[in-house]
Amino acid sequence: MRFWLSLFGCVLLAGCGPSNDGGPVTVAIIGDEESLFQTGLRLSPGAQHLAAATHEGLIALDPGGQIVPALAERWIVTDDGQSYIFRLRDAEWPDGEEISAEDVRTILRNTLRQLDGTSLGLDLAKITEVRAMTGRVIEIRLSSPMPEFLRLLAQPEMGLIKSGSGAGPMILSREDELALARLSALPPEQRGLPAREDWEDFNRALTVLALPAAQAVDAFSGGEADILMNGKLETFPMSQLGPLSRGNIQVDPALGLLGLAIRSDDGVLSDPDRREALSMAIDRNALIAPFGLGGWQPTSWIVPPGVSEQRSATRWPGQSLQQRRGIARARILEWETINDEQAMVRLALPEGPGSDLLFDELSEAWSAIGVETERVAIGEGAELELRDRLARYASPRWYLNQFNCELEIGLCSAVADDIVASTLTITDLAEKQRQFEEAHAEMVAAEIFIPLGAPVRWSLVRGTVGGYQANQWGLHPLFPLSQPTI
Repeated sequence: MRFWLSLFGCVLLAGCGPSNDGGPVTVAIIGDEESLFQTGLRLSPGAQHLAAATHEGLIALDPGGQIVPALAERWIVTDDGQSYIFRLRDAEWPDGEEISAEDVRTILRNTLRQLDGTSLGLDLAKITEVRAMTGRVIEIRLSSPMPEFLRLLAQPEMGLIKSGSGAGPMILSREDELALARLSALPPEQRGLPAREDWEDFNRALTVLALPAAQAVDAFSGGEADILMNGKLETFPMSQLGPLSRGNIQVDPALGLLGLAIRSDDGVLSDPDRREALSMAIDRNALIAPFGLGGWQPTSWIVPPGVSEQRSATRWPGQSLQQRRGIARARILEWETINDEQAMVRLALPEGPGSDLLFDELSEAWSAIGVETERVAIGEGAELELRDRLARYASPRWYLNQFNCELEIGLCSAVADDIVASTLTITDLAEKQRQFEEAHAEMVAAEIFIPLGAPVRWSLVRGTVGGYQANQWGLHPLFPLSQPTI
């Protein structure tokens, strides 16, 4: 704690402490301090936010999570939905060289190659061609229509980088002695806007730090930070500590996955019926009660009904929790009798008071069906491990791609993967949805994952800061925080 107090003292002395209505803004992002400066295409939340601020892509997300122009000033989509044509704005790289369609084509092709073997690479697998049509016009062709495609292009990993640098809208400086980033807006003419002499008077500088959760909350409550971001379920109880945090909590209506990846099918987890028994035993409606978190959406499906509405709200309609637990207990008891041993699972959760609450609820549910639960740290060889991911777009494809066997996150279904791959060229929407349902059914039958509900993302935001909105994607662009609110 002494180190962080010293660090914040340096920040305050440098003029980048808590803001007033027009002063600098200090942003604390929960995470490891060095994770803020990750490079490449596998980024922490902190690094994603920095990348989006400094390495703009063809398009971007606004504070509400909507698509807005970035390096592309406008675009059209052909009638068949398989060609996206972008016109670049008149912009330059940091070295003064004009940004051309040839540059964009080369960078996008390299990015797609580097994303091979990642879930985002699977999401982008519909891209068949990237070509420069003229000096400032680029076309991206798809194997079949994808209404969510623009949202994928707006992801931070799709930012355009040449010779290690991007084209804003902000520039970053890092001081070696401090684990923080300083961001300032580029002049308006470099952002495709009319030049303005006094533009600096209307833009606020940002200081961004990555901090452990407890220190980040202390920084906000103590007035040293204006915004805290990247709160998750394991840290949510911390959001309600301290008088200064009350009334400033913002919870995203997030889409994505929160559940238990099954890392091993040994022992009691060797059969899908017994893996289902663990899922059946959980009272998902009561799971969130200790958190006092309203509006949370539980689900027992991998693809939640809100994304694909061709199924019932629960996997076990007509069965009470007591009935489900009775069925589950019988399956566990049969295994214990045959193997003459106590059923036990190891559960890996991240550190945090929210994880403590979650463990208590899960271990109590599994104890009711005769399964003992041991808690271990992430990466210590547990059979079950918490998986918490924000969706990048609202389609069954995203959810199904998260369990592709290439990713090696746990149990998977090669049959389901083949079905999803076959949809890449299907143009009929109804047939595509039918195939998604078939792939989902394969994954559910194989019991490769224990869904719990929607991921939790929360922030603390001081009232003097504008440009922040809760949104379902959990990404909060930094550039709007620097802009006037009038």
